[in-house]
Amino acid sequence: MAERERQGSAHSFEVVVERDVMVTMRDGVRLATDIYRPARGGAPVPGRFPVLLERTPYDKGPARFAVTARFFAEHGYVVLIQDVRGRGSSEGEWYAFAREAPDGYDTIEWAAARPWSSGKVGTMGTSYMAATQSAAATLNPPHLAAMFITEGPSNYYHCSMRHNGALEQRFLIYAFHMAVTSPEARANPALRLALMEARTNLGQWLRRLPLKRGATPLRLLPSYEQWAIDLQTRAVYDEYWLQRGYAISEYYAEHADVPTVYFGSWYDSYARATTENFVALSKLKGSPQRMVMGPWVHGVRADEDFAGEASFGPEALEHYNGLRLRWFDQWLKGMDTGVADEPPVKIFVMGGGSGKKTYDVLGLNARIDHGGRWRSESQWPIAAARETAFYLHPGGALAPRKPETAASASTLRFDPQNPVPTVGGSISVGFEFMPPGGYDQRARFPLAAGDSLPLGSRPDVLVFVSEPLSEPLEVTGAATVKLWVSSTARDTDFTAKLIDLYPPSADYPDGYALNLTDSIMRMRFRESWTNPTPITPGEVYEVSIPCYPISNLFARGHRIRVDISSSNFPRFDVNPNTGGPLGEPGPIVVADNTVYHAAGRPSHILLPVVSAN
Repeated sequence: MAERERQGSAHSFEVVVERDVMVTMRDGVRLATDIYRPARGGAPVPGRFPVLLERTPYDKGPARFAVTARFFAEHGYVVLIQDVRGRGSSEGEWYAFAREAPDGYDTIEWAAARPWSSGKVGTMGTSYMAATQSAAATLNPPHLAAMFITEGPSNYYHCSMRHNGALEQRFLIYAFHMAVTSPEARANPALRLALMEARTNLGQWLRRLPLKRGATPLRLLPSYEQWAIDLQTRAVYDEYWLQRGYAISEYYAEHADVPTVYFGSWYDSYARATTENFVALSKLKGSPQRMVMGPWVHGVRADEDFAGEASFGPEALEHYNGLRLRWFDQWLKGMDTGVADEPPVKIFVMGGGSGKKTYDVLGLNARIDHGGRWRSESQWPIAAARETAFYLHPGGALAPRKPETAASASTLRFDPQNPVPTVGGSISVGFEFMPPGGYDQRARFPLAAGDSLPLGSRPDVLVFVSEPLSEPLEVTGAATVKLWVSSTARDTDFTAKLIDLYPPSADYPDGYALNLTDSIMRMRFRESWTNPTPITPGEVYEVSIPCYPISNLFARGHRIRVDISSSNFPRFDVNPNTGGPLGEPGPIVVADNTVYHAAGRPSHILLPVVSAN
């Protein structure tokens, strides 16, 4: 029996489902909820069970939710899958993410009061379904007892919707995708046809950004269009971004103190948010907080051993539902499943593979064997990591020693009409234009049609490369790029990308430039998110560009590479360089942007290096 408990609940029940139960919110809007209950002989089992809640904008009916709900119901939970306000079969108007806190609170408390409920409610879900959990938790529902948050937000302004002042354009793509599946489109064939045509032509819309109000089929769904316009134009960190659904980090002090797992992925758009939530709430709360970071892309890919074209081997696989079952059994059923005794941090250290080509079981998809392994830690950032500077040098060198020249700089010409194309990275939407994960840094995807050359060969990409490493070097944590820069424009962007550069091999004769993490800084926000100021052309500024966290082992013979540019499209919106209003159609200016690497202006990247000892 004790061994059974440490594995988790047994599969003991059948399942019955009650569809479209309408749960009334505080303002009278009713949300459609499917209730999965443990059963025997086709009838619900009498008694009280802990409850698991997942709230979704993606229609609660499809198998993706039913399979999970049945799994937990078979193991002794009542599972609620609910369409959020304005989506699926629920009433009300949808405005993405921002208004989920009170609806989540009301549903948790409603569920706790049902006769089939033990009074303990857990929440679960990924991405949007993670955001609904955190939003509700900021209101501290009395009967919320545990959470398993997978790839969710901490603050949408600072990462995921906007990013160091720039717009993550995946959410403009998201608005078009969500419009097609809206209740309004399902009820109106003509509307649905217009929205499907817009989605089909998304590549053209991306080339015509920023969106103009009333000029796209999104105008047929006013709340969807308004959201998209708001994302483009609300560039300052103001009261709009302080809504509970957007700014979880602003409400940490009020946040529920319940056992929580923050489950994320290095190539996920929420990688920074996952670590931020864990770090902050571990310090503020007394209940167990855990973090798991794997090598996948967005969307719970724990059953995959790759991200993009980077393969990590079978050790990368995780039994995701098994992890969640043990967590909820411990805190909602009082079973000793062992999770309380495990280290608080579990990370997958990427790298160390053979570097050879591998293929999937069908022999179709070639990937590089990057390898990796799991490791547990007692904290994050990990204690063994030490910030180590690698400096940019004349001629494109990257080295631990500071530059000694009195004056040295590199200049790129940034033309907003010819941005550097996105190739992989931490992305969660728009995979048809910018597949997520690790890729050799060569142009290849639809928005770079006709170009297959290395990104580093572009004149608007500055490349800095270390000597081959004599010993393996592990980097685990969040890198920061510190630059001294100037521009001929009144506003511009600087981007940074960290790359694991493989040496040439039989499988990859030109080597392989594997992207690890990237970031951007919009210069008008260099000093303040609330009071942006233009730059003076020709004046030199020191700026810091924080990158998303990673864990990677650079193998012996590999090189560390840092690429500096001023665009990464369509991952980020393109700066018009004028210093004028953002997100509105207008003129553009070509900018000459300069990065300094001299003794008095030693641009560098700070890497969290983990000693081999």
